[in-house]
Amino acid sequence: MKYLDEYRDPILARRLLGELRAVATRPWAIMEVCGGQTHTLVRQGIDDVLPAGIRMIHGPGCPVCVTPLEMIDQAVTLAARPEVIFTSYGDMLRVPGSTGDLLGVKARGGDVRVVYSPLDAVTIARENPDREVVFFAVGFETTAPANAMAVLHAATTGVTNFSVLVSHVLVPPAIGAILDAPDNQVQGFLAAGHVCAVMGWTEYEPIVEKYRVPIVVTGFEPLDLLEGILMTVRQLESGRAELENQYVRAVRRSGNTEAQDAIRRVFRVTERNWRGIGPIPDSGLVLTPEFAWHDAQQRFGLGAAAASTENADCIAGDILRGTALPTACPAYATRCTPRHPLGAPMVSSEGTCAAFYTAGRMPIALEVLR
Repeated sequence: MKYLDEYRDPILARRLLGELRAVATRPWAIMEVCGGQTHTLVRQGIDDVLPAGIRMIHGPGCPVCVTPLEMIDQAVTLAARPEVIFTSYGDMLRVPGSTGDLLGVKARGGDVRVVYSPLDAVTIARENPDREVVFFAVGFETTAPANAMAVLHAATTGVTNFSVLVSHVLVPPAIGAILDAPDNQVQGFLAAGHVCAVMGWTEYEPIVEKYRVPIVVTGFEPLDLLEGILMTVRQLESGRAELENQYVRAVRRSGNTEAQDAIRRVFRVTERNWRGIGPIPDSGLVLTPEFAWHDAQQRFGLGAAAASTENADCIAGDILRGTALPTACPAYATRCTPRHPLGAPMVSSEGTCAAFYTAGRMPIALEVLR
C-alpha cells in the first residue's frame, strides 16, 4: 500500500542502519516525544538494533498517560451523577484515578459512553435535551481542533446541555521542562509529526536556539523513525542544532492555520499539571470566557482540580520523564498489566509500559522464570 508498505521496506531499513553505524562515533541520547513513535520503535525492535551507544529515551508523548490523576477523579465524579451522560474516547475509561475509573462507574450503572468524535457527543446532547452531556476533552494539539469545533458547533446551534471537561496539554513547553530538569539526559528530539501537521514547527525554533538541541520533525513508520534518528545523529556529530523536517509528506512550517484559528478562538493557554511530571507553565488549554458556559468544571461547580496522590507502587512519573524503563518497575508485568493497570502508561495504546508489555519485554527475573 502506497505511503505504508514503502515506509516499512526492510532493505531500506538496513541501509539506514548502515548509515547510522557509519555516522555515529560516540554515545547519544535521543527522545521520541510521541507515544505512537514509541510503539513503533519497541514493536519493530528498532531501539534494540541501533548502533551501540545510540539510546532512545521514551518521552511523555501519550496524552492519556499525562492526563493528571485529579482530572480522572473529576471525570469519575461527573460520570457518577444521574443527570449526566459522560462521553469519552475509549482508552480513557480504564485510566485509574485515586478511587476508581470510568469503566467502574459504567459498571455501577453510570451513563458512560464511548464516542469516536466530540461531534458525536454534541449529537447525543441534542437527542437528550433533558440530560447534561459532558465530553472528556484530552490530548495534545492534535485533538484540540476537533474539540474546538465541537464547542463552536454546540454554541452556534443552540445546544446548551453540552460541556467539556478540558485537560489539553501542549508539547513545546513539555520539551522545555524536560531540558530544564536537573537530571536531563536528552541531547536531541524527534518531534511528533501529527502535532506539527496541525501546529507547524515555529514553536520549536526558540527551543532549538535556547538549548542548542537538535529537533527533527518525524513520522511514525519504521523508516520515518530510522531517518529521523539518522538526521538527529548527523546534527549531533557535527555540532549543529537545527530544526529539520523528516515528515515532509505531511508537515509544513506553518501547519494547518485553519485548525490553529479554531483552537485560538475557543481555548486560551494556561498552566497545566502533567501526570508524573508536575505543573508546567503555559502547557495547557482551557476555554476562553466566551465559551465558559460549555466548561464542565464551571457548570458543575467543580473548580480547579485538586492534586491527588499517585499509587505508591506505580513509577509512572519516572516512565513519563524518561528516567526509567517499564522493566525497572517492581509492579510491571506482575501486579500491573493491561488487564489490571496500576498506572496510565499501561492503559493507553500509546503508553510506554503497554508498548513494552505488548512487545513481550520482560524484566530479567521474569525472563529467567520463563
